[in-house]
Amino acid sequence: MKPRLLQGSCLAAVVLALGIQPLAQQGDPAIASQAARTSPQWLKSGVVYQVFVRSFSPTGDLNGVTGRLDDLHALNVNIVWLMPIHPDGQVKKKGSLGSPYAVRDYYAIDPALGTKADLRRLVQEAHQRQMKVILDMVANHTAWDSVMMAHPEFYRKDQEGRITSPYDWTDVAALDYGNTNLRRYMTDVLLYWVKEFDIDGYRCDAAGEVPTDFWEQARKELEQAKPDIMLMAEAQKPELLKSAFDIDYAWPLMHALDDVVMNGGPATEIRDMFEQQKGLFPKGALHLHMSDDHDELRATTRYGYPGAIAASALMFTLDGVPLIYNGMEVGDSTQSRAPALFEPQKIVWAADDWHPEFHMFYAAVAELREQHPALQQGETMWLHNSDEQHVVTYLRRSSTEEFLIAVNLSNTPFRGTVEVEAGDWKEIPLPNAARATVGIPFVSLNSFGARIFQRQSRQDQR
Repeated sequence: MKPRLLQGSCLAAVVLALGIQPLAQQGDPAIASQAARTSPQWLKSGVVYQVFVRSFSPTGDLNGVTGRLDDLHALNVNIVWLMPIHPDGQVKKKGSLGSPYAVRDYYAIDPALGTKADLRRLVQEAHQRQMKVILDMVANHTAWDSVMMAHPEFYRKDQEGRITSPYDWTDVAALDYGNTNLRRYMTDVLLYWVKEFDIDGYRCDAAGEVPTDFWEQARKELEQAKPDIMLMAEAQKPELLKSAFDIDYAWPLMHALDDVVMNGGPATEIRDMFEQQKGLFPKGALHLHMSDDHDELRATTRYGYPGAIAASALMFTLDGVPLIYNGMEVGDSTQSRAPALFEPQKIVWAADDWHPEFHMFYAAVAELREQHPALQQGETMWLHNSDEQHVVTYLRRSSTEEFLIAVNLSNTPFRGTVEVEAGDWKEIPLPNAARATVGIPFVSLNSFGARIFQRQSRQDQR
């Protein structure tokens, strides 16, 4: 739950609190010199699919998600993230439906979404397909009509003793982690869904707002219940990745991408931001790479249809874990206008006769990443090319394989060269990608085009 942009000093306060403070203020050599926690392999090699349950299917419920697990499996997704499934707050609510991030009862499922039996079946069916399920945990605040209001000591107060909202989020009330009983309550909530439903982890909303030591202690208890559990922080706060969380959000990279595609910034911003972030976080830290999510206008709206695919080509081939927000695989744009979270807006799945190239692209690039460790956590090396205003080029390599990726982030076709060692490079075709007859170091890209090449080993050439 990212804050809306505010004017003046309020914006600075929100940004600092969420752990996405200006880069010059983020660096802590003591943190950057340490190693990040060791994350489960299923996350490091994974593709996350974000499900907004009430918009995902015609029925808008958990059974509607279960009914499409085969589709997600065919898309080579292995981690299904369910946005909050709890009852929404109805006091001070936003829009006609209210926000799923205004939770009334952490121990309940919204009846409109189904039952606890439905969730158990969803998790079981996902596990049968070797897919993980994670829930959205909103630990920073609750709805104003939350059952927790019976404990006013759980909430932050203003100088007059009134319960307060965090920033401009007027539909929610801020929790106070200075209260030890609240900490116990929220830890027990986290344990409940793991023990009772066998979920595989949490995406933790506004994680930078909650004290790091709470997450660190909760993590210890969660690991006793499920040793390979995963925690994802919706934050940009390096200290969270030391021991509490496995992965956080690569917001700066997405914002750099926005500037390049939407504002005509130089494509070198991508490389510069990637390297800058690498120097701020614990060594080996994982970041969620996304070009679309529920807090943004849809990528198809921001970048256009070809640009949305180019953006995903980048996010799926950089070091990190890529995200597919529901509907991206058909080029959905129905949730492009706010408030997508607060009004009934169903995804249009009629993809067979509407942008079918999107589904083919996501299935192919996710499968490619799944098959090649170098595209998961291999080393990233940036390469110079002859048009760095528009094009990014880089290597992904491990001890056994090496890939060259070229992505054009503009509507200007590219015919040029890449500074790379000579070798025998074989192109791995992407759906609808134009292929040239000349080879590396010469590369041609259509507007918003992407191409992937694999260096052939001597053994492969026999």
